Amino acid sequence: MAASDSTNSLINDDLAPTSPAQRTWSLWHIAALWVGIAICIPTYMLASGLVDQGWSLGLAVASVALGNLIVLVPMVLNAHAGTRYGIPFPVLLRASFGVLGANVPAMMRALVACGWFGIQTWIGGMAIYTLVGALVPETWTLPNVLPAWMGINTGQLVAFLVFWAINVAIIVRGIDTIRVLETWSAPFLLAIGVALFAWAWLRVGDLGAMLADPPGATGFDMDKLAVGLTIGVSYWGTLALNIPDFSRFARSQKDQVVGQALGLPATMAMFAFIGAAVTNATAVIFGARIADPVALLARIGGPALTVLSLVGLAVATLTTNLAANIVSPANDFSNLAPRRISFRQGAIIASAIGAVIMPWKLLSNLGNYLFVWLGGYGGMLGAVGGIMIADYYLIRRGQLDIDALYRRGGAYEYSGGFHVTALVALATGIAPNVPGFLGALGVVTLAPDSAWTTIYSWAWFVGFFLAGAVYLGGTALTRRRQ
Repeated sequence: MAASDSTNSLINDDLAPTSPAQRTWSLWHIAALWVGIAICIPTYMLASGLVDQGWSLGLAVASVALGNLIVLVPMVLNAHAGTRYGIPFPVLLRASFGVLGANVPAMMRALVACGWFGIQTWIGGMAIYTLVGALVPETWTLPNVLPAWMGINTGQLVAFLVFWAINVAIIVRGIDTIRVLETWSAPFLLAIGVALFAWAWLRVGDLGAMLADPPGATGFDMDKLAVGLTIGVSYWGTLALNIPDFSRFARSQKDQVVGQALGLPATMAMFAFIGAAVTNATAVIFGARIADPVALLARIGGPALTVLSLVGLAVATLTTNLAANIVSPANDFSNLAPRRISFRQGAIIASAIGAVIMPWKLLSNLGNYLFVWLGGYGGMLGAVGGIMIADYYLIRRGQLDIDALYRRGGAYEYSGGFHVTALVALATGIAPNVPGFLGALGVVTLAPDSAWTTIYSWAWFVGFFLAGAVYLGGTALTRRRQ
């Protein structure tokens, strides 16, 4: 299938199935990819943020660890089509949503990725700002030329834009650059995490005291466990959808399954534990919890240690940002107009959106970050995942017509390029989570024990199973009428 076919508007070189020569990612490449993605400041802040919100260390870490074991299942299932057929995420969506309807869930995923790109770029920029400020304190007192409503100063904006430019410079070199970067950075990032834990242990002097919950911490609570699981699943519910963007380069199904199983759950559990434990320790060391690792490293002291640590955090943020937050929207934007938008152009569009949304405002409140941002998009993208898996495994039994995925008028044309059943199922899966999301956002007032609040606590699961069930039922009904 030639991407240069002038009669075909649904294909380009970046969206075309990968060739055997392009399938070079081994088990260890995929495992290293997940180590590089999972070890980042937002992962640290998952459990540290929950501890900072008054959760016990055990409940916070267990929620994240169990959530990642759960999300590994749809991750591996959706990866299968990428490895088998060599197709990226938006092309796989065409089978269930139609060759044009695929753009609806693809854009939902792309916009979430743009938000994450902005968040990670802000975090990386703050690492640079803190690093430079520790060495050249005048950086922190640059004349502020920005309006107050922006919420940042001149130095922070400059650091943000520098880190943004580094991301863009690397991504325009192509996806294989990401594979090399992740492979070489993974051991270094693991060492940084272990070193931070060792420092906290040595400073406290007693592992038991370091792990002990403060008075009033919430132990096992079913409602909180539901929220924690939803946060844990939603965190990588994004990659659970677009994992074909990476698995299409895997050498075999074994490589993608074992590589993901080795790289994701253990790394997430370990780094979440480090985040929660170190946050607990800061209460003993400094008299107050410090959930943000950048702020913590700035207080540890010593120029050499500060430089090494913050460089490590910047690298961790860079590796996660490139793989998790640029590859998917680059393909998704390319899918809008394959003959006009390439992977590189899509990446530039995504990075530009991520810069203009002012991500520092989202991270200004950990509660908003955990319960509004993660929970909100979790319910939305969970519905997409339910439809994808129901379609590929339960309806098509893993069989796709590859030529029809890339042309109009074929098996996936449906009604003018849109599969109405899938779009109805998507809306149905999202709808029950909307009241709870508005409550979390503060737009409406809901009682903590209201039905809508309870539903929103399980947002990803509600969206996943409800949308999948409606899609299966609607497809069966449509077929009986034909």
